Amino acid sequence: MSDKQRPRPDLTLLLDPQGVVLQATPGDDLAGQGIDAWLGRPWTETVGSEAASKLRAMIDDAGTHGVAGFREVNQRFPAGLEMPMEYTVVRLGGTGELMAVGRSLRAIAALQSRLIEAQQAMEQDYWKLREVETRYRLLFDVSGEAVLMARAEDLRVLDANPAAIRLLGIGRGGDFLGELAPRDRDSFQALLLRVREQGRAPAILIHLGPQRVPMTVRASLVTSGSVPMFLLQVLPGGAALPAGDGAASVGELIGRMPDGFVVTDAEGTVRRANQGFLDLVQLGAENAVLGSPLGRWLSQPGADHSVLLANLQRHGVVRRFSTTLHGELGTEALVEVSAARGGDPQAPLIGVMIRDVGRRLNPADSIVGLRSALSFITEQTGRTALPKLVRETVGIVERHCIEAALQLSDGNRTAAAEMLGLSRQSLYEKLGRYDLEGSHRAGSEASLLHSPSLLHSPNLLHSPSLLDSPNLLDSPSLLDSASLLHSD
Repeated sequence: MSDKQRPRPDLTLLLDPQGVVLQATPGDDLAGQGIDAWLGRPWTETVGSEAASKLRAMIDDAGTHGVAGFREVNQRFPAGLEMPMEYTVVRLGGTGELMAVGRSLRAIAALQSRLIEAQQAMEQDYWKLREVETRYRLLFDVSGEAVLMARAEDLRVLDANPAAIRLLGIGRGGDFLGELAPRDRDSFQALLLRVREQGRAPAILIHLGPQRVPMTVRASLVTSGSVPMFLLQVLPGGAALPAGDGAASVGELIGRMPDGFVVTDAEGTVRRANQGFLDLVQLGAENAVLGSPLGRWLSQPGADHSVLLANLQRHGVVRRFSTTLHGELGTEALVEVSAARGGDPQAPLIGVMIRDVGRRLNPADSIVGLRSALSFITEQTGRTALPKLVRETVGIVERHCIEAALQLSDGNRTAAAEMLGLSRQSLYEKLGRYDLEGSHRAGSEASLLHSPSLLHSPNLLHSPSLLDSPNLLDSPSLLDSASLLHSD
């Protein structure tokens, strides 16, 4: 073996029979530790009090028997370094001098420290895993919703909570696919295929057991080790209330309603939906919306799904909640929402009625104009003084409200003034200010000429001043006369 390959000690000390250091030879790693300061000092003074007794015992054993066994001590060096060392002591010939050979244990100590840290981390992870498993098992067992873990390969049930056993009668080792009605197997396999591709999928309606009981099932993919599994959540669904003599069930009546009707859970996840709602969101099948949040389609700032749920949580019912519904094909519709919260307090359900009011109110053009005008005002922020922006904003909103009132009253300014809470004189002034005098004049005249109170008024038809008046139809006082329009 060459000199480079031969292992060398990290520290060699030559001692007299009493253990005084005569010569010190450090290895490469300890060359700068000032070991020469030990010369002439007892070796036992270079360590702590506990290690000194070990060094004294090694010196005595070497003097008596010629060699001392290995011992570990914590060596202190003059430069301040303190590190574990392993020493053995050998007696040299007949002179009585001793040689102490030391090997650094710093690398071994570092490995031991890392091993201890790794062991502690593994123990902490183990107890965290046990805690999570205990929590999961507790939630799994006390959940009121039927939950099953089925092997992805053959849908053999690996685990089922008590609710699933009570509802379905399927426990560990049961065949979930065998309980499924043949007509539902294709749609269920399509659901599982989508889950494999995307991880989750909306719920579908299936029929289970010999009685083919309708159930709503939702699936998600989980992995335990290298074995993929499906987490199946099953809820009773599709059961109709008993009908009277020839009467349609409640579910059928709701399904035929022209307005949208949706049943959601407390978080807003869709559980049931009728055809009216499917038409509004532009989807063809109920399975396409089950398991999706209702907020996916309701998203108007300040009137979105979260605001609806907050009001339901606070009041229990919501009436005529105006918002915007977005269809899957990009359309938007102004809708009114009425909703109520009820059912089991532990798992409440929410019934939501959604009515399209866009065609009834026909506000599209005016709203687009109002939004355009207000967006222009917003763009002027920072360029125009705030008081001027406020005045212009008030003017835009005021003009919009007057136009809406005139449209709803079919141009009848008296009725429009009552809607707005203004006197007729104030309304005339605002019409002139906003250049609206001529826009609804024709509508007022037509409604007046067809007024039954006008045609059947004997005083009016025999009035000479009226018959001889060339400007009868152009008279604003005549057209807007409250006594004329309301004459008996």
